[in-house]
Amino acid sequence: MKFTELKNFIAQGGGGIFLLQGEDAYFLHNAEKMIKNAYLQMPELNFTSFDGETLKGGAISRLTDALSAFPFMAEKRVVKVTGFYPTEQDYEKYLKPFFSAFPETAVLVIVNAQAKKGAADLRRKAGICYVDCGKADEEEVTRWIYLTLKRSGVAADAEVCMNIARYCLCDMSRVSIETQKIIEYKGGCGTLTVQEADELVYKDSDYRIYEMTNAVAAGNHSRFYEIADELISRGMDGMSVMNSMLSYFRNLSTAANSRLSDAELSKLLGMKEFVVKRSREQAKRLGVARTERLCSAIYSAIASVKCGELTQDSAYRLVCSQIFFG
Repeated sequence: MKFTELKNFIAQGGGGIFLLQGEDAYFLHNAEKMIKNAYLQMPELNFTSFDGETLKGGAISRLTDALSAFPFMAEKRVVKVTGFYPTEQDYEKYLKPFFSAFPETAVLVIVNAQAKKGAADLRRKAGICYVDCGKADEEEVTRWIYLTLKRSGVAADAEVCMNIARYCLCDMSRVSIETQKIIEYKGGCGTLTVQEADELVYKDSDYRIYEMTNAVAAGNHSRFYEIADELISRGMDGMSVMNSMLSYFRNLSTAANSRLSDAELSKLLGMKEFVVKRSREQAKRLGVARTERLCSAIYSAIASVKCGELTQDSAYRLVCSQIFFG
């Protein structure tokens, strides 16, 4: 199930063994918190945590013993394991028999930031409730923002919520902070406008590079320099801006030329799927040939700085002029 489905699952009486797996720290932290709030009483007596690295072979009995212990003056005992990657052999020998008769008085929470090669795939094992804590896509984040604002008394249309998600690059840790900031600013009432969201939400530097690329495609000189000046005012120098642009244009070129699907390419580049889709759209607007020429021009300018042929400032200005007039 998705993180957003966990609350209803618990409310409907679901429980037992939870596997929280994914790279989104916000989802991992809040899923664990949600489970504890639902099942844990007197944590000083009914909560135990283990480092998964210490539970190998016969040492797994420490985990099963903790789960078998009866809770003190409570209905449940909660046991957490972080980074738990048992082998298939260990799972079959020590865990499968125990999980098949899992005690009703226990709740096991396994927190894994990622899957591990060679380990048993706990997501597919009987009796384990897998909660996907991976990075959410743009649609999921937009829906989360909309519902969170609505529950707090703030109305916002889909466009505004989507802008917030994009400004934060769908990073839920940042999204949650920015959403709470908006709720406090609005005082839990009223309607959030596009302009308010634009002024209130801190835009990620990568998103600003994306906006710069849009300005290039639109031939909007003033917008391009406005964003570039803002990045430099945040502490980036000309070299950093050029490196960011080079990385971005390279991704555009790769996205435009690759025959892989959006999902396959997102895994290859370590990008979200919606970012890959958007990159392909941007490359189409710019033109693949122009995108590749800009990559070459920026790379050449960076190389000239490293060779001592140009200063950072002159190289940066040269790149800006080539982008619009080259």
